[in-house]
Amino acid sequence: MSNFKSVLLTLPSLTPSLALEVLPHGLTIHRLFVQADGRTQDIVIGPESPEDHVTQKYTNTIIGRYANRIPVGTHTLERNGINSELTALPNESPRVSLHGGPRGFDAVPWTRLTPENPPTLFSSAELSQLLSASSESSSAIFRLVSEDGDQGYPGRLVVEALIALIAPGEQERTYRKPGDITDNAEYDLGSVLLVYRAKLDRETNTVTPVNLTQHWGFNLEASPKDTLETLSVKNHTLTIKADRVAKLDLDCLGTGSFLSVSDAPAHAHSSKKIGDLFPGGNGYDDYYAFEDSANSTIPTRVPLSKFNAEFDLLKDLVRPSNNKDSGGRGSRAAPVVELSSERSGIKLVFDTNQHGVMFYANGLASPTKGARKKIHGGSGVRDKGDAYGPGTAAFLEFHDPLSAFLDSKNKNGEDTLVTSDELYHNYVRCDVRFKEPRR
Repeated sequence: MSNFKSVLLTLPSLTPSLALEVLPHGLTIHRLFVQADGRTQDIVIGPESPEDHVTQKYTNTIIGRYANRIPVGTHTLERNGINSELTALPNESPRVSLHGGPRGFDAVPWTRLTPENPPTLFSSAELSQLLSASSESSSAIFRLVSEDGDQGYPGRLVVEALIALIAPGEQERTYRKPGDITDNAEYDLGSVLLVYRAKLDRETNTVTPVNLTQHWGFNLEASPKDTLETLSVKNHTLTIKADRVAKLDLDCLGTGSFLSVSDAPAHAHSSKKIGDLFPGGNGYDDYYAFEDSANSTIPTRVPLSKFNAEFDLLKDLVRPSNNKDSGGRGSRAAPVVELSSERSGIKLVFDTNQHGVMFYANGLASPTKGARKKIHGGSGVRDKGDAYGPGTAAFLEFHDPLSAFLDSKNKNGEDTLVTSDELYHNYVRCDVRFKEPRR
């Protein structure tokens, strides 16, 4: 089926350090290849067969209109004087609506846009920036239309998602010759950029919740050079620039309250090994709110009146990470999350305009359910018994706070609501770096 045929994104031939396979089904990152140290590694977990994403849900897919869990039932929505209602439908349990409801954006096909069917939520200036920064083979934009009432959500929502690979700067290319990586220096291999845009279509005076994220799960040691001993990510080092973690109820619903990480050492991820102070039970499945000083000034919503041909929020997002101008960042946010492995030498550095990240250590996974990729030592056969188990991935899902629209403190602010006169703008960029691993 064409919905399960990969769209292959690659960097120019001079820098073949990253490649990415995207499935139109669920906007799924099926594979993320890193080429370094004379070999190719796939750093996201998942099934071998693209079709198995139907049953191996939420593995590197986008989710529905709303990330994570909200209470089942009818909720009154109000932002800037505009009102509507959401009827959240149960799927995880009678009390919990997970990832936008029973049939989320992960379960439907997305349409890849073309010059004949061009994007409408990215401006001419932004498309020019993208064209100058990447080749036709290194980026793609997809569209999905969620009709009014879909999973109980009000308003016809048009969503467009950009997925792009950004090449490292020219200075890094000079080091990408065989034998050059012999010291302890760290090298940029390129970047993965995700940008989500959304707007209410054919609607006036409507408001709807929107809180999108990619549910991608990383293992930087899953395809090692030597004999595979374990798929655990507990030896990965994780940094999250967060000062508080969300308090959850017994059904993992947000309560609107937060716990300071200073009072919970297990949640103080400051260059901490994931396995240090690892929680009992299902391990990590927690939402971390970034420190105020780490939060981006890049907007998550823009008045549609400002969206014109010259509108441009991509300029700095498509710069090479080691570009000398403005330190390579321009107006990009400072990094908020780092994940690294001494064993593989790979490091991921994330920045975003979202206000927090959900960290899940795959605690609910079972080796008897689903499949594991062959490149990760699995058979690739579904339900054979050699799939991924607990602690085998670090899912890093960047989005705004849980059920923020239910908390009166967020009213008309970061409430995860979008009105019919606003454009939703959500970005995450992942810079991929490499250092000669420890043997």
